[in-house]
Amino acid sequence: MDDPEDDPVRGRARGDGVRRRGATTIADRVVAKVAAQAAREALDAVPEGGSKPHASVVVHREVARVSVSLDLDYPSDIGRQCGAVRSRVRTRVEHLVGLEVHEVTVHVEHLHSAHTRHATPRGRLA
Repeated sequence: MDDPEDDPVRGRARGDGVRRRGATTIADRVVAKVAAQAAREALDAVPEGGSKPHASVVVHREVARVSVSLDLDYPSDIGRQCGAVRSRVRTRVEHLVGLEVHEVTVHVEHLHSAHTRHATPRGRLA
């Protein structure tokens, strides 16, 4: 083996080196966990009484479409926070998983305000 390009130990072979090394498959649920963690990293904080972000992912031919659901504090700059989540999720999934991310959709499920968090319960008390 005089040619270093044909070295199977290093995984390089002329022409079809990728096929000789095999394939790696990452489950959609794993990509979703990476996306959810990235969303948590992008947020200022999870609101008191709110849920952590969760994500769902559809992967087709090395391209991911991500949907993130989250709760936010109110009042806050909702647009800025959603933009930060989209950017962080795209960057982390592309970097850590190696998939191209074409779409990140952010769904704000609940807004939590200090007023509603500390208000007395309504309705009948037993």
